[in-house]
Amino acid sequence: MESEVFGANSSAIIVAHELKGPLSLSRQLALSLDFEDSLEGAREIGRQIAATSERALRQVEDLTRIARLEDAMFEMEPVNPRIVCDEVVAELWRLFRFNRRELLIDYRNKRKLVVANRQLLRSVVYNFCLNAMNYGGEELPSLVAIRDRGDKIRIDVRDYGPTVPTKVWREIKNGFVKKPVDIAMRPGSSGLGLYIAAKFANYMRGDFGLIRHRDGTSFYIDLPVSGQLSLV
Repeated sequence: MESEVFGANSSAIIVAHELKGPLSLSRQLALSLDFEDSLEGAREIGRQIAATSERALRQVEDLTRIARLEDAMFEMEPVNPRIVCDEVVAELWRLFRFNRRELLIDYRNKRKLVVANRQLLRSVVYNFCLNAMNYGGEELPSLVAIRDRGDKIRIDVRDYGPTVPTKVWREIKNGFVKKPVDIAMRPGSSGLGLYIAAKFANYMRGDFGLIRHRDGTSFYIDLPVSGQLSLV
């Protein structure tokens, strides 16, 4: 199973590098406490350490979920994508603010429910947002959008980063990211996060893809509409 999750040795190195990032940041933040004079400043650093650690734990949990996908333990049900996106934005707003970024929402879907697994969909949106955080600014906010698209509902996250290389774009366009990839032209982008999103989208029978803009990229997932009622 390890070979299925991590693929070739190069992919394992990418995974290790991405998991090392949050740990290194947490260490730097912890060391900066020695130079912080104000109590509120120390509390803010503590909150950032917690948020950074949570991000690393989420990646580990997502990798564990990938290993369990074959067991079909993730039930599909009617899910309200607005609620899922609201939860992700609420969780990440402090991390975006700390990095001087802004995350906005734009919901225009008339049909309210998709067929999905709530936990897996949340991870997809979360990973899209983490990617977007590296590209933007206070005047170029990342955008979480929901739209009707035929018999499906599209959830996409827009950023303002460098264009995605053609090789990676074709791999995603052709239907799947088979392993974590290093996107050289987007040094802050999470190849591991996109791999996780692709695996979960495929499990939920959703379409995972991207749109290349002149000034950025939108990563999206299209999910089938559900006509059933949902209590969540």
